[in-house]
Amino acid sequence: MSMSKKIVASAVAAACVAMVPQAVVAQDSGEGRLDEIVVTATKREQSLQAVPIAVSVLSGEQLQVINLNSMEAISTHIPTVNFRANASNKDTALFIRGVGTISTSPGAEPSVSTMVDGVVFGRAGMATLDLMDVARLEVLRGPQGTLFGKNASAGAINIVSKPIGSKTSSFIDLGWYQGGEKRIRAGVAGSLGDGVRGSLNLLSGDFDGVVRNEFLKKDAQGYDRQGLRGKFEIDASDTLRITLIGDYFQSDDTGVRGPWVRPSAAGIAAIAPVVAGVENRSVFTNVLERVEDENWGLSVQLDWQIEAGSVTSITGYRKWDNTQYQDIDASAVVNNQFAQLGDKGIVDYSQWSQELRLASPSGDAFEYVLGTMYYSNQSDEVYRRDRDQCNGTLPNLANGLTPCAAVTSGFGRADYGTKLKSWSLFGEGTFKFSDSLRAIAGVRYTQDDLSYYHARISTFAAAVGGINPSRAQVRGSTDEAGLSGRFGLQYDVREDVMAYGTYSRGYKGPAYNAFFNMLPTADFAIEKEVSNSFELGLKSLLMDDRLRLNVALFDTTFEGYQTNYPDLVAGVIVTRFINAGDVSTKGLEIDLEAKVTNNFSFLGAAAYTDATVEKFKCPLGATPAQCNIPSGTRLPFAPEWKLNLGANYGVDVGSMRLDVGLDYTHQSDTQYDLTVATTSIQPSWDIINATLALSDPDGDWRVGLVGRNLADESYSTNLLPGGTQRGIPRDDERYFGIQARFNFGAK
Repeated sequence: MSMSKKIVASAVAAACVAMVPQAVVAQDSGEGRLDEIVVTATKREQSLQAVPIAVSVLSGEQLQVINLNSMEAISTHIPTVNFRANASNKDTALFIRGVGTISTSPGAEPSVSTMVDGVVFGRAGMATLDLMDVARLEVLRGPQGTLFGKNASAGAINIVSKPIGSKTSSFIDLGWYQGGEKRIRAGVAGSLGDGVRGSLNLLSGDFDGVVRNEFLKKDAQGYDRQGLRGKFEIDASDTLRITLIGDYFQSDDTGVRGPWVRPSAAGIAAIAPVVAGVENRSVFTNVLERVEDENWGLSVQLDWQIEAGSVTSITGYRKWDNTQYQDIDASAVVNNQFAQLGDKGIVDYSQWSQELRLASPSGDAFEYVLGTMYYSNQSDEVYRRDRDQCNGTLPNLANGLTPCAAVTSGFGRADYGTKLKSWSLFGEGTFKFSDSLRAIAGVRYTQDDLSYYHARISTFAAAVGGINPSRAQVRGSTDEAGLSGRFGLQYDVREDVMAYGTYSRGYKGPAYNAFFNMLPTADFAIEKEVSNSFELGLKSLLMDDRLRLNVALFDTTFEGYQTNYPDLVAGVIVTRFINAGDVSTKGLEIDLEAKVTNNFSFLGAAAYTDATVEKFKCPLGATPAQCNIPSGTRLPFAPEWKLNLGANYGVDVGSMRLDVGLDYTHQSDTQYDLTVATTSIQPSWDIINATLALSDPDGDWRVGLVGRNLADESYSTNLLPGGTQRGIPRDDERYFGIQARFNFGAK
């Protein structure tokens, strides 16, 4: 961004922030106040304003009202979060402050940790499940390794489910949206006897899709999902509570590698009648690309109150089965210009985790959390690629394509996987020097043991486009120890204004780049990733608790940054996983919420992020031309500016309440390729959403109209290397929907 554009963008952001305090000042001090937001960012319940961490929070109600059902959708409403979409959820990635991990390898962990009710999700693809039974979603920005573990070197997303009341209640949510999207949620909760409470939530949804397969005459980029979640809370005694949780999600998504944006001359002919372009939403393939996914888990949490504080034990098991079908050539007919490549990949993944914590009583002069964590996972994958190619050719057709005289078929199949065993000890304490000044100190020690295996068979004696030759099984292992930590000071400027300064160190363990076309150059371990972050923050409640304004400045460096790198393997571009060297991210974040009047509220969040390469490390086997990534190159999926503004006005209309909501998101130009190809840059975009709802003042029902992307602006969530194909979000075009919620029983 040029200096003039930066100045303009800064002025706009400042103006948006400034408008709210001015509006609030004009109001009478008797107007309503903001509700307190409680988070568990320090492994104990605390007010958001008291936590010396930059945290973004979305409530379950907010997610439901504006139809945010996935991490991809949530990333449009939290400026510091970005999401990389791909044909399979296995290939997705989350980014916080411009940093995330892109890899399909089972031996790589995400830099952004996702956990639900204290159970970490070890693979990024597991976190794409449909959200349900959510009380709140917390985004903890910056390294969170001290309390949240080794795969939180860039940040953490903490999802907390709703507590269960003692009185019986139930609900049903219905949603219908243009494009054939239908959703239903239902749940019941309440007492099951003396000291026992339970809840059951059900989900079903389906969507035709935003992409049209013109060859198969079918819609794609849609989903068909079902899920359930059960929870029991048992008061075993006055001091012991047992929480049992089980969930099961199943989905059949028709994801695609992406409609063509810039095909070759032959590609233009091969996909006709589809017309390529930056807003293309059609494909011409002979394979219905899809992902079959099963994701389930069980957890047991014990909360025991003792004289020294509270003891928490969380035991979790999760299982993830994922099968993907992809059309690699993205065309429909074999010819001399395009061989047919069809892939089927199977993931069989399981994990165990056990966390044990002791938290001192709140309010003591010295508060602390001590704990230990054991975590293990095993991932076994089978990946097969079938290839049909010409065996002799016929004269060219009028469109320039060369048909085959005969077709030769072959395949390659790889069996590979990883095992990880990890344990850690951690502790963090807060010492109160006075009522207003506190010191924070924490450290975590982690030991990782990682191993892998890989073998491939091929019907081709030598490498052909997309398939390497057979390879006998190889095995390898590595172990690594790492330290995480957090140190800082926290000062109450006054009762409702808190300032803090912290240094945080994050650690992510070693990895292996195990994938279908794995070569001997990938048989070595990828080194650990370490982050060092400095953060200054200010949290304030102003205007008689009607304005919440939080600001954070950060500067973070990553050593041994683990990321993908476009590489040509067997004639096909793959995302090779490497230690890319050193990168940094620094910037400014502003979050505000204002209760201007009892009827009018305002939300705003803005982020300026400067995420760049400090020193690129050329991977083994790469040519010098592939390593031409100079210092200062922007990281992929790291927009410089991102802004989200929302407003809601509610008024009584007879015996009902009418709410009108507007939501605006801006994202600046975003690079999707580390090699900085100009064709892989997504131009800036602006999305406007709106809601119009009628509800019962007692909360018995709510019916609303939702409008997404009212300006009908097309944008891409990913551009494959060279900008050849694009990822398409749900709101790539304008659509409307109707939502209805009915509550029964206790409020």
